[in-house]
Amino acid sequence: MGNTPGLVQLGAVPPKPKPFPPDGTLVSADLAITGMTCAGCAHNVERALRGVPGVAEAHVNLATRRASVRYSASATDTARMAEAVRAAGYGVAMPKDAAALERAEARTLARKFVLAAILSAPVLVIAMSHGLIHFQGAHWAQFILTVPVLFYCGSGFFTSAWKGLLRHTADMNTLVATGTGAAFLYSAVATILGGSLPVYFESAAVIITLVLMGRMLEARARRRASDAIRKLSDLAPRAANVIREGREASIPIEQVRRGDVVVIRPGERIPVDGAVLEGASTVDESALTGESAPVEKTAGAAVYAATINGTGAFRFEARKVGIDTVLAQIVAMVERAQGSKAPIARLADVVAAWFTPAVILVALATLVVWWLVGTGEQALLHFVSVLIIACPCALGLATPTAIVVATGRAAQLGMLFKSGAALESAGRVTTVVLDKTGTLTSGTPGVVDIQPEKGYSAEEVLRLAAAVERFSEHPYGKAIVAHAASLSVPEASGFEVMIGKGVRARVDGRLVEVRSASGDPTLAVLLDGAVIGRIRVEDTVRAEARPAVAELRAGGLDVAMLTGDNPVTARRVAGELGIERVLAGVLPNEKAAEVARLQATGAKVAMVGDGINDAPALAQADLGIAMGTGTDIARETSDVTLLSGGLDRVASAFRLARAALRIIRQNLFWAFFYNVVGIPVAAGALYPWTGLELSPMLASAAMALSSVCVVGNSLRLRSSH
Repeated sequence: MGNTPGLVQLGAVPPKPKPFPPDGTLVSADLAITGMTCAGCAHNVERALRGVPGVAEAHVNLATRRASVRYSASATDTARMAEAVRAAGYGVAMPKDAAALERAEARTLARKFVLAAILSAPVLVIAMSHGLIHFQGAHWAQFILTVPVLFYCGSGFFTSAWKGLLRHTADMNTLVATGTGAAFLYSAVATILGGSLPVYFESAAVIITLVLMGRMLEARARRRASDAIRKLSDLAPRAANVIREGREASIPIEQVRRGDVVVIRPGERIPVDGAVLEGASTVDESALTGESAPVEKTAGAAVYAATINGTGAFRFEARKVGIDTVLAQIVAMVERAQGSKAPIARLADVVAAWFTPAVILVALATLVVWWLVGTGEQALLHFVSVLIIACPCALGLATPTAIVVATGRAAQLGMLFKSGAALESAGRVTTVVLDKTGTLTSGTPGVVDIQPEKGYSAEEVLRLAAAVERFSEHPYGKAIVAHAASLSVPEASGFEVMIGKGVRARVDGRLVEVRSASGDPTLAVLLDGAVIGRIRVEDTVRAEARPAVAELRAGGLDVAMLTGDNPVTARRVAGELGIERVLAGVLPNEKAAEVARLQATGAKVAMVGDGINDAPALAQADLGIAMGTGTDIARETSDVTLLSGGLDRVASAFRLARAALRIIRQNLFWAFFYNVVGIPVAAGALYPWTGLELSPMLASAAMALSSVCVVGNSLRLRSSH
């Protein structure tokens, strides 16, 4: 643990926004944006912000719902920016209010989805019964049930589509609104006119319900990212005991100043970063480093916020407080890494920019042409057929059905993908970076070697060491005692802890010492001052680690190991596992930086870890994978959690993700191919030569068939392993 003091070298945290300078220099501001649902929305908000006089740069992150703006304070302010965003059809707030807004938005989505599902179910049952369920007024019943689904539950789609039309833009909202609106309007007219004309209320209602479900799941994933940041921040205690005017006082942590003398008692969590002035103890720094062994602290040693004191007591000088602590810097790094992640590429959103206007133009052209060369009835039927067959049902199902099946199968195999974006990222990974402690190893030390001196046996050295360590709370001592569980261990007396050096006691009247050196896992066992043997205590390799690494490499993936542990232990573990690329003594910020360097070479990087110290790297990576046995923070920050905690599941995750990505591409191809072929037929392009016309009924059947094909293709993922 000799590298630990280097934690104070973490990169600088971005400064807090400053008051507007009067000279017009550029300043930064963050705004929380609400109402965004696709990449087109993010582009619209960016364009609105960049159109404000005085704004130099504007970047909108769809994943985090944040807008980062640099602007001239003498030319504009955040109020004008907020006004521009609202005029574009979106909500805006300061970041401090974002959490409350996200919760409210999530509740609204959930409420609308549940209501839409309840109302759509009977509409779908009536439509799919093919006449088996028929009663007087069935069409009117479907009409009444569909109205609230579209115009209350789905009101956001129509509002956004209308605002997009006013701004001359189109996105997935436009597709949904156009398709469902056309199906509903035609069906409503058919219902009012009566007769035997078919209706398509179920298409409109079910599409709205499915899209609402997808957006509700996205909102839940965003809240998990916010929870990770909150849990990291909550590691620091709320108060600190400091010496003020010669007296000890408990004050809120926000009031601790540099230079304050802080008092730490046994078992307390350290509130800020500093250096020990007097006293001695051991400190559990696993919250920051992920390493299980406590670190000895004496005068001059560095201590860090959120770490836990052992059985000793000491006083230290506060040197870094607030946003300057190591913990705060880790929080900032996680925030920056999460904020910089691109959202999942939605091909449907990209295509929507030209697809929707094209469909509307084709439908209008069809109406005009048939009005001129045919009958009014033909013109109306072809016009409606084009709009119905272009309804994005298969397009909307192409990605979510594959994701639903793949994530369900993953859960059966002990893997939790937190979003469709995580599944897509896993399918593109080329390099896997593995943390050592708790990931490749068990995370707890064990005896790996005993070297007795001449005249002594390994069993005798172990028995004497265990007799002394029986009274110790140190993990190394517990490992020795556990290793000697099957032996007859003698009684010891006069147990004493030698701070920074080890422990000692008397066994059968003779002085037995177990001594340690900082950063060295080899313990010397002395009898009356003479070394009688050495015991090496190290973290033990997981049983499944070697075959798991071999499987990753066999799958064409590059494998590397990053660890905060010492180089000797790191090389031993890497050698056992066949890992050639090893970086030891790596600090939390260095792990994230190393991942970034790999990404800069074009690699798609997955980071596998289990500790808080892995959080920045998990967030920085294209895909973060947390062991199920790891910390809550690692699981919250990651994109994938291995529920069973087994490393052997990592290779399975990549295989499943690649299969899902392949299925999604196939689904999107067939969805678009269906539209490319179906729209001309619906428009009557074959009629002059074949006399073939595609009625709205057949258009609806074709639309349903394309959806069945997409769903059936996705269900093939159920057999993946």
